[in-house]
Amino acid sequence: MHGDNLVLASRALDACPALVLNADYRPLSYFPLSLWSWQNALKAVFLERVNIVSEYERVVRSPSIEIRLPSVIALKNYIRPAKHPAFTRFNLFLRDRFICQYCAGNSELTFDHMVPRSRGGRTTWSNVTTACAPCNIRKGGRTLEESHMRPAQMPYRPTTFELMDNGRLFPPNFLHESWRDHLYWDAELEA
Repeated sequence: MHGDNLVLASRALDACPALVLNADYRPLSYFPLSLWSWQNALKAVFLERVNIVSEYERVVRSPSIEIRLPSVIALKNYIRPAKHPAFTRFNLFLRDRFICQYCAGNSELTFDHMVPRSRGGRTTWSNVTTACAPCNIRKGGRTLEESHMRPAQMPYRPTTFELMDNGRLFPPNFLHESWRDHLYWDAELEA
């Protein structure tokens, strides 16, 4: 293969990630969606750490073997999710569904301390909420009572499962057809 063709083939393979399911056949994560590169997926297959659930039509070859790229893989050993997620900006936004808790806007998101830090407020799940920059500036270093502002939802410490459920509301831009049965995006269940 010539250099340009090799680069194009490599890019085409990069468009073949594998959806990674836990041993219970649920995604390890919904948001961000648990995906592995085709290289990591094949390595896990050869190390017998995963089962192939579905494959792409795409084939890779070596001098001695030809294999279809896995599109969905399931871990052989169950990974128990943490009961409570780490307190990060991303997880905070996910808890609050990427919406300002004061005006329901979704641009220029930041976070706000219910009890301002200047008044001893801590940066914890129960004191921090998602806010857009204009609402955060409007509230300033005042308390909720002083600012006459009230969040739609009071801050709380979510479980990992709550964040996973919220993550399902934000499907990625690309969903391979073989992934759909494992993700249940807005699937209506029959009675």
